[in-house]
Formats: sequence, structure tokens, C-alpha cells
Amino acid sequence: MSKLIRFASTIWFMDYIYNYFDALFALTVDMAPYLLLGFLFAGILKVIVPPNLMTRYLGKSNTSSVVNASLFGIPLPLCSCGVLPAGIALHKNGASKGSSVSFLISTPQTGVDSILVTWSMLGLPFAILRPIVAFFTGIAGGLITNKIEKSNTIVSQPSVIEPKQKFSLKKILHYAFVEMVSDIAKWLVIGLLIAALITVIVPDNFFSEFNLTGISGMLLILIVSIPLYICATSSVPIAAVLLLKGLSPGALLVFLMAGPATNAATITVIGKNLGKKTLIAYMSSLIVGSLLFGLLIDNFLPASWFAPLSILNGSHQHELLPNWLSFSSAAALILMLLYSFITSISQHLRIKKNMKNAFVNPMIVEELEFSVAGMTCVKCKAKVENGIGQMKDVVSVIADNENDTLQVSGVNLSPELISKKIVSLGYDYNGIIHKKE
Repeated sequence: MSKLIRFASTIWFMDYIYNYFDALFALTVDMAPYLLLGFLFAGILKVIVPPNLMTRYLGKSNTSSVVNASLFGIPLPLCSCGVLPAGIALHKNGASKGSSVSFLISTPQTGVDSILVTWSMLGLPFAILRPIVAFFTGIAGGLITNKIEKSNTIVSQPSVIEPKQKFSLKKILHYAFVEMVSDIAKWLVIGLLIAALITVIVPDNFFSEFNLTGISGMLLILIVSIPLYICATSSVPIAAVLLLKGLSPGALLVFLMAGPATNAATITVIGKNLGKKTLIAYMSSLIVGSLLFGLLIDNFLPASWFAPLSILNGSHQHELLPNWLSFSSAAALILMLLYSFITSISQHLRIKKNMKNAFVNPMIVEELEFSVAGMTCVKCKAKVENGIGQMKDVVSVIADNENDTLQVSGVNLSPELISKKIVSLGYDYNGIIHKKE
């Protein structure tokens, strides 16, 4: 009898594992073509749009600057932690607090990549609604901030001629399929793993059976989403599975808004850099806006618009995409993710080896300390350390996001190359603090 039980348990476990990986593969195939297309659009935006274009139009504490900030932010593929240095830098470079908050609210909710993935997994209505909701909540947050801060001062912008951006296919492809993938690889994989797990362990119609629909479902999702970090793109597969399990479309929108736009790091950084009043405006706009739009969807829009479309329920919603394209896109995405993880691991091993060699030959190592602005969170710190750590002859890198400093140890270090790398990572280089040999 015990052998029979063990055999049945083994069969059940193997079936469970099979279903999990089947769901994981289905999710990956479903979103890969749209994700790759989104990456490509992101690369085009990065290379073509002048780097200081936004600052020029966001310096006034008025409605037009707030609207401009929301419009600028919607297509950018930045998540809540990724958008922090950009938003804070905008404010430091002359943008009003209202414009900065509008940018910080609208940007992480959307992005060309997440909009396309939303279309692929949740349907066209959700793909259209996400940027609309991000636009209006961003404007609301910016206007509330301007009202609370009571700042009507016009910030004078320096007369700077923007250098014309050269179209470079190499730069576009590198940013799209190397840098972008590297930035979201970890969280994209986590999002897919969680979505597949929910698929196999959460019973169908779970939310409706436990009466977690309507406002109760929205409040539950809101409480869970606010402190957690999840990017706009990786939130989509989780949302698709939650919709299949019976979560209402309105509550789903709350998750798609609050998940990417808030987390503990975002709350801390905004409060520290923009003030408590601005933080209150930021959070209240997101919370009230997500609940209002959620109730609007559940009560006034046709339910048929938000029927589950994921291939996990057996239907292939995008027959216009041939199977070969979906599977080849999935294969390309998997290879890119593997390359990103292998590069990160090899970089870690190389730095470890260099540190060991430096310990053996300490006299050949020099240390440079730089002033770097814009590192507002732990993710910024990691991004700078990883980026500089990939450079030749670098032994160790220590970024201090609290004091805006960067310590680099290595052999024959080039301050010029390091400064260019810092700027390419999206942060401000303010010179060498000291050189120690």
C-alpha cells in the first residue's frame, strides 16, 4: 500500500512539474514577439530622442509642463526603480515638482514594450487603457503636487542647442537587445516564474469563489502591490493568469498600476528627494486613481472586452502571428536572457579573480574616487557597479548612493573612459574626488 501511495505521489508530482513548465513555456511564447518589438522601439527612442529634450519642456509649475511630463513618460520603458534617477534628475535640472511627479507616475505604468505585451496577453482594450490611465493619473498627481507645494515660480532654462542625434543601427540594437534585456532580465524571469506557479497552484475562479471581486478584490490587490517591486512588462503575465483565475478586470488594472509604479524604495526616495507633501500627492494620486478607474472598468465597460485571452486557457488569441514567428521569438528571447545571466556571472567571477590578484600584488593597484549624481536607490547602485565592473582592468567597484560617490580600484585606470561609462549608464559625472595609489 505504501509503495502504491509513493508511486501515486510521484506521478502527481511529475504531472505538476510538467504542467508548470508547460505553462511557463506557453507564457514565454505568447509574449516574446511583442516584447522583442517593444525592445526595438525602446532602442529607437533611446538613440533618436535628444537626451535633454524633456528638461526643456518641464520647467514650469503649470498644467502644460505636467501634461508634457506625462506624455514624455508614457512610451519610455522604465520601471519604478529605473525611473527614479531619471525623475529626480529632471527635478535637479530644473523641472518643477509637479512635472517630476507626473513623469514618475506615468512612466513606470507603461512603456512601448509593456503595451505590446499587454496587447498580446490581455487584449487590445487593456493595451489601450493602460497608457490612458497612466496619462490621466500622471496629470492628476502633477497638478495636485503643484497645488500642495504652491510653487508658481518659473524655472529659467539655459539656452542650450541640442546636438542632433545620429541614427545608429548598432547603437539601437545594442541598447534594445543587450542593455534593455540586461536591465529587466531578472525581474522578467521572476514575473514569468510567478505567473506559471499561480497557474498550477491557484484554483480556477479562486477570486470569485472567495468573493474577492469588486472593491474588495481591488483593495486586496492594492495592499499587496504597493510595497512590492515588479516592472510593467513582467506584471503582464501575472495579470493574465490572475484574470484566468477570476480576478475582476478592475482589480487587474489596480495591479497593473500600483505594482509597477510603487515599491518601498520608490516611496523612500521620493519622500527624501521631493519631500513628504510630494510623496503624499504621488501616493494619493495612484491609490485613488487606480480604484476609480478600476470601478469604472467593472461597472461601465463591457465585460466581453476583458475576457481572458491567454493561450493558457486553450485559445490562441493572435492567429495573425504564425507559429514559427512566436517560437523563434521565444528562442531569441531565451538566448538573450541566458546571455545576460552568463555575462553577469562571468563578470562577477572576473572581478573576484582580479581582487585575488590585487591581493597578491597590491602595489600595482590604484584607486579612484568619483562624484556621481543620480544614484537614488539600491538598484542604481547595482547598475553602476555592474556597468563599471565590466570595464577592462577594473578590480573592484563600490558605489555609495547615499553620498553620491564611486570608488574604483584597478590597474592603469582611465578616468576619461570611466566618466563616459558613467554617463552612458544614465548618471551625472561630476569629476574625480581624489586619486590614491
